[in-house]
Amino acid sequence: MPKTTTRRSTPKRPKVLVPKGNGILKTVLPNGLTVVLKENHNAPVATFWVWYRVGSGRERTGITGISHWVEHMLFKGTQKFPGRTADQVVSREGGQWNGFTWLDFTTYFETLPAEKIDLALELEADRMVNAPFRPRDVSSERTVIISEKQGGENNPRHLLGEEVQAVAFRAHGYGHETIGHLCDLQTMTREDLYTHYRTYYTPNNAVAVAVGAFQAQEILKKIEKSFGKIKRGPAISANTTVEPEQRGERRVTVEGPGTTSYVELVYHSPAAKDPDFPAMVALDAILAGASSLSIFGGGTTNASSRLYKALVETELATDVGGSCIPTMDPYLYGLTATVRQGYTPQVVEAAFDQEIDRIMNEPVQAAELAKALKQARASFAYGSESVTNQGFWYGWSEVFADYKWFETYLDRLTAVTVADVQRVAQKYLRRSNRVVGYYLPQ
Repeated sequence: MPKTTTRRSTPKRPKVLVPKGNGILKTVLPNGLTVVLKENHNAPVATFWVWYRVGSGRERTGITGISHWVEHMLFKGTQKFPGRTADQVVSREGGQWNGFTWLDFTTYFETLPAEKIDLALELEADRMVNAPFRPRDVSSERTVIISEKQGGENNPRHLLGEEVQAVAFRAHGYGHETIGHLCDLQTMTREDLYTHYRTYYTPNNAVAVAVGAFQAQEILKKIEKSFGKIKRGPAISANTTVEPEQRGERRVTVEGPGTTSYVELVYHSPAAKDPDFPAMVALDAILAGASSLSIFGGGTTNASSRLYKALVETELATDVGGSCIPTMDPYLYGLTATVRQGYTPQVVEAAFDQEIDRIMNEPVQAAELAKALKQARASFAYGSESVTNQGFWYGWSEVFADYKWFETYLDRLTAVTVADVQRVAQKYLRRSNRVVGYYLPQ
């Protein structure tokens, strides 16, 4: 069993930063833990999140999928909360909890009645340091994760997305899926997993976020008590990998079972902090329909979007969608369509290209942009209205930028102009900047 935490002899109170007017309390504890608190008394509930700045984007060949696997291991219990005890305790108190891993982060959260939020602090502080990684648990979870990966390979969209993502990146860790490569899942050891845990699951690599019906100064004292005694971990070096500029269109074809073809186009796109990102969101809303940007959904119908009219209403495709997601480093703007029976991927690609050329060469109408921005704002609002979703956004924003990114996002989106949309279309939707993928049923 790993050793329990040790206390500092003379802990110093952190200097609290309280920006005026937005109700956010942010501070950094002496051990490096960033804390972001937001009071919200609209309902008698509170949510608590712990974010670790590590995801599949930092992984190298040989240990791909390790962040996701470590996330699974932290649901195996500790000496204090053995087995499924934590799950049972949270449920008994009327709460929910979960965790997930993606490109830039691994995170865990609990949402509970406000008076029970101390349980979340206790649980997360415990598993930050006391997960045992028992060999039998590592073995059983290996089977679970390999089964999960193999299940995804039965989905044509998944297979196509995996290939397109791999072709899009030559250097950056964004090129492999979060679940990792099968060969790595088969060979990683308990020591690999535990080293990853002890390296990245540390206060100085973490962000604690609480949103809900509490007094900020009071819950800060509780967070200090629960987490302040945990020692700093090793210094984490910045990810310095820069994906080289793509110098020509890339194509990939995936063959597999089924009766349906799919088309996917991805374009290298700006990171969340890039000034071009809000304009890309507006571009996506015009082309494919607004989305909330959040993993919790909240998107509205895309029936009024250009691509829906060009592909679905003409019956070339049964559906069409877009994906514009905030990330720490430049990632991908994606467009996908399911080819209707009787048509070919080439015909659908041509319809995509016609609309992409149009938005590159012809300025959108001011009324169309205003409508798209209204939909994008509404979708974002729907995806961030609950305390759980707000906890998600404050934490995620701290990972790829800081909480102010979330606070000011709608203002920056509203400021997008017609000229901005055409400019980013011409900059990012070039054919030389994209990967085209076909899924062809055998």
